[in-house]
Amino acid sequence: ARMGRTVVELFYDVVSPYSWLGFEVLCRYQHIWNVDLRFRPAFLGGIMQATGNKPPAMLPKRAEYLQKDIKRMAKYYQVPVQISEGDFQRVLGKSNLAAMRFITAIDMTEPRYLEPLSREFWIRFWSQNEDISQPENILAVAGQAGLSSELAQKLLEIISSPTVKNRLKETTEEAVKYGAFGMPAVVAHLNGEPHLFFGSDRLELLGSVIGER
Repeated sequence: ARMGRTVVELFYDVVSPYSWLGFEVLCRYQHIWNVDLRFRPAFLGGIMQATGNKPPAMLPKRAEYLQKDIKRMAKYYQVPVQISEGDFQRVLGKSNLAAMRFITAIDMTEPRYLEPLSREFWIRFWSQNEDISQPENILAVAGQAGLSSELAQKLLEIISSPTVKNRLKETTEEAVKYGAFGMPAVVAHLNGEPHLFFGSDRLELLGSVIGER
C-alpha cells in the first residue's frame, strides 16, 4: 500500500446490482479518500452456497422492495441500473460464472483493464438486459472495455484453466473467511484488523471508521 493508505478491498460479482452501485461510489472516492482500493472479483453463487444464504429476491415482498430500492439508489448515485420485474428471474436463470472467470483472468494478466471491463459487464447485464453467459457476448463486452480482440480471445481460452478457476475460488473463499454472506462485501484493513461492511449503503460508515468523510 502507498504510505499510510488504508487498504480497502471490494469483493464483487457483476450479477449483483448493489455491487455495481458500491463499485461506482468507491471508484469516485478512491481519489478523494486516502485509500488503496483493490477490486476482488469473486463468485456470488459460491458465497451463497458456503454460507447457506439465498438470493433476497426469492422472497416476493423483498423482491418488490429491492426493485424500488435499486431504482432509488441508481438515481441517487447516477448509475444506469435498469431494473424491471423479470430481472431477478433472469439473474437466477443465467450463469455468470464464465463472466467472473473472464474478469478474474484479466485481473491476473492485465489488471489495468479490470475496472473498465467490470463496468462494461454491469452495463451489458443491468443497463442493456443482455446475456453475459455466451462467449460472443463476453468478447463484445471485452471490446467495449478496450481490449484487443487477440487479448480477449486469449483470455476466453484460459477461463476454464485450473489457474483461473482456482483463483476465483480462492478469492470467493477469502470473502467468506472475512465473514461475507452476500455482495458487495467491502473489507477495510485498519491496524492489522479487517473490518467487513456489507452492501452499498454502508459507505458512509466505512468512511467514518477509516477516518474519512
